[in-house]
Amino acid sequence: MSAIRPAVRAAAPAAGWAVPVPAGAGNSLDWVTGYGLVAAVALLFGISGGMLWLVGYNYDGLTGNPATKIHPSTYLLVLMFAWRACTFGNPIGYVVTVADRRPASALLAVISIVLLVVVIVRQRPGMAGMIDTFVAPALLVLVLAENDEKTFARLQTAVHAIMTANALLALFEFATKTLVFPYRLDGEVFVNDLRSTALQGHPLSNATITSIYVLTLLSGSKSLSMPLRLGLIGLQFAALVAFGGRSAMVLTIALGGCYILIQGLRTLRKGRVNLLGAALGFILAALIPGVIALAASYGFFDALLERFVSDSGSANARVEMFDLFQHLELRDLIVGPDIDLVETLRRISGLEQGIENPIIRMVLYQGAFFTLLMVFGFALFMHEVARRCHPGIWLPMLGWLLLLNTSESLASKTTLMTKFVVLALVLYRPARAVGRGRQATPLPALRHPRAFHSLRES
Repeated sequence: MSAIRPAVRAAAPAAGWAVPVPAGAGNSLDWVTGYGLVAAVALLFGISGGMLWLVGYNYDGLTGNPATKIHPSTYLLVLMFAWRACTFGNPIGYVVTVADRRPASALLAVISIVLLVVVIVRQRPGMAGMIDTFVAPALLVLVLAENDEKTFARLQTAVHAIMTANALLALFEFATKTLVFPYRLDGEVFVNDLRSTALQGHPLSNATITSIYVLTLLSGSKSLSMPLRLGLIGLQFAALVAFGGRSAMVLTIALGGCYILIQGLRTLRKGRVNLLGAALGFILAALIPGVIALAASYGFFDALLERFVSDSGSANARVEMFDLFQHLELRDLIVGPDIDLVETLRRISGLEQGIENPIIRMVLYQGAFFTLLMVFGFALFMHEVARRCHPGIWLPMLGWLLLLNTSESLASKTTLMTKFVVLALVLYRPARAVGRGRQATPLPALRHPRAFHSLRES
């Protein structure tokens, strides 16, 4: 605060107004916002649509109150953003300052809100999707623009704890063939799908976020010890098979294997090998045959092979979706075709389960113009998130971008993007050197727009 006040006082006389700076304004969040963010992340990772249905909250279904189509974690994020803005001393000043620090996040929120209005006016599907999919992660990044080390530490603990519980529940469901919180659509359970749903609902959503988490454990999560990280990686990969995501499994093995190979070669080139790490590696290598035999006896690999042999028409759907464009005019592709026509073409082509590519689906439902706008905002947002992480973020970021294109993902209502942002910002948070380097500029409560020009973060 002492570094900020001289700049504020210098700007104040020239503008002719007073600038009150309340106590506590700075890098530390108030306890309501800090614990509120932890609660929002816990709801985000730990509460699925199946759980919400049990309490009368129809989140995943097509019918019911529109207010229930938004995830409770999104409501809590909005409340925390509003609370922080109000308690900051100057709500407009807070919004302008955090938007100045995270311009791409602010832009994504604005684009999403504009598209939300267009969706409502044109009476097209996807209203809740704009909020849960795009507005929620943008708000999260804006709130986390304030650097509170205690809050980030709590968030890290919450993420590891919930993901571990999620994997354990998935393996329990796999072993017992009983889904504790099955995926439901308007209350109906898909009885033929016995893939684990665990805490996060749909099996493929679980597979996607688990794959990204495994990659973050490889190149991020530096605060964890190596034995603990290896144990979590093994647990999460076992759960990944229980979730049954083929693309997620292949991508995790491919990217994870390449990363381990690269890191191993770098270590050998340095000529120094950690004896404890080497001993642990030999011990794990000796245990691998026994683990494989035990997994085979429980039918683990049978389930894995079954997922690659039977894909329920998923591969064919990725081919058939391109044929839909042959029935649409150029004008329809630009501004969005008639919804009834799209639904009819989907049924004729056998694509009732979905159009398994986010860009293709968004073009068909919202038009190419708004799709390009959202892609532009998304690209800037991902770049901004990556800049706030240490260099290892490239591994899960690459996996995330590849997995997005294997399903409808961001083109429909999902919380996956918010979950990825949490994993990136929390588990790849750069280490803060005490007493060295530049400190992030605290957020003062300002009463006039001109003061923000002197406080721009480099």
